[in-house]
Amino acid sequence: MLRNIRKYIAVATFALSLSYAFSASALSVKDEVLGNPEKAGGVYYAYPGPADSLAVAPDGYEPFYISHYGRHGSRYLISDEDYTRVLSHFLKADSLGLLTDAGQDVLMRLWEVWKEADGRGGELTPLGARQHKGIARRMLQNYPAVFRDSAEITARSTQVMRCAHSMMAFCEGLKELDPSLVIPKESSKRWMSHLCWWTPQAAEWNSDRGPWKETYDTFEKENINPDRLVGSLFTATETLPLNPAELMWGLYWVAVDMQNMETPVSFFYVFTPEELYALWRVNNLSFYIHNASYPMSQGLIVANARNLLDNIILTADEYIAEGKHGATLRFGHDGNITPLAALMKFNGFCGEESDPEKVEEAWANFKVTPMASNMQAVFFRPVAGEGDILVKFMMNENDVMLPIESSIAPFYTWTAAREFLKSQADDATAIIVRSQQ
Repeated sequence: MLRNIRKYIAVATFALSLSYAFSASALSVKDEVLGNPEKAGGVYYAYPGPADSLAVAPDGYEPFYISHYGRHGSRYLISDEDYTRVLSHFLKADSLGLLTDAGQDVLMRLWEVWKEADGRGGELTPLGARQHKGIARRMLQNYPAVFRDSAEITARSTQVMRCAHSMMAFCEGLKELDPSLVIPKESSKRWMSHLCWWTPQAAEWNSDRGPWKETYDTFEKENINPDRLVGSLFTATETLPLNPAELMWGLYWVAVDMQNMETPVSFFYVFTPEELYALWRVNNLSFYIHNASYPMSQGLIVANARNLLDNIILTADEYIAEGKHGATLRFGHDGNITPLAALMKFNGFCGEESDPEKVEEAWANFKVTPMASNMQAVFFRPVAGEGDILVKFMMNENDVMLPIESSIAPFYTWTAAREFLKSQADDATAIIVRSQQ
C-alpha cells in the first residue's frame, strides 16, 4: 500500500515537473539570462545539479544497469592564451597610461585570475572534479542495486586529460561510498571511434567555408557592439593594436568561466545586462550551428553521434542477454553529448529552428550542455524474472521523454525504445552515406 502511494506521488510529481518545464520554456530565455548572468556562459555554465525528484519504477521492477555518457566537468578556458591575450592588452594600455579607473580594476582582477589559471588552460578545475563526484554519488544512492554483488563496471574516457580526470573523480565518488567496487579505467585511442567521433564531412561543414557562415556573421554584426565597453576601459585606443570586438569576446569568455574556478573574482559588472545577453545569443547560435540540430546541416552534425548511440544499444543488449548488472561509464565532450541528445530525440534537446532570431526559443545551450552534462539510461528488470525490460532516460540527472508511446512514461520497454533508437542510428547512417557521395 505504501509503495503504491509513493508511486502515485512520484508519477504526479513527474507530471508536475513536466508541466513546469513546459511553462518555464514559455518564459523568455532573455529573462533567464538577465536573471542569472552565469547562464550567459552557455556551455561554460557550471553544472546546476538535478531536480528534486525522479520517477519511481513500476512495482516489481529493480534497476540492474546504467549506460552513461558524461561531458568533462568545469574547466579553465581552453588555452593559456585565452587569458594572456586579454591580459596583454591591459598591460600595454597600462604602460601607456591609457587605462580608465575601471580598466585598472579589470587589470588587477585579471592578475588574480592568472595566478590560478597559469599553465592550466583546458584542464579540469577543482569544481569539475567535485561535480563528477557528486553525480557518481547520486547515481549509486538512487540505484544501489546496480552496484551490488560484484557489479561489472567499466569506465572509459577520451584521450584529453580533463576527460580522464573527470572519469577518475567519478570513480572516486563511487568508491568513496562502496570501496569494494572494481572499476577498470581506460583513456586510450581504442575507444575514440565512439567516445569522440566526427565525420570529415561534418568537420568541413564546421569550417569557415561552411554554408552557415554568412548567416552567422550577419547575426554577430547585428548583435555585438563593443564601443561602450572599450570606451569604459581605455581612455584611447588609437595607439593600441586592439580589435574591439575581439577584446569584448575575450573578456566575455574570462567572465563566464569564473564560475568554474576557485578565485572569487567577477567581471560581469564590466558588461551591461543587454551586452551580456547579446553575447550569449551569438554564442548560442554558434554552438547550435556547430554541434546540434540546426536545420541547414540536414542532420549531418547530429549524425556524428551515430557510433556512440550504436555502442549504447550494443552494450545494453550485452548486459541483458548475459544477465549481468553494473554500469558503462563514458566520458567525453560537449561536441559529443549535444548531438547524442538530439539524435535520441529527448524532449527539449532536439529543437529545430532556422531563424537566428528564434533559435533561443527552440534550443538554449546552458539548458542542454552545461559543464559536466550527462546522459544516463537506467535499465530495470522484473524481480520475479518474467516481463519486459524497462528503461528510462535522464539528461543532467533529470527525467526526459522519448517521442514514442508509453503508458508508463518516462519508462519505456527496451523493445520499443531500442526499435526507435536503432531507427535513429540507421537514419544517421543514411545521412552519412549521402554526405560521402
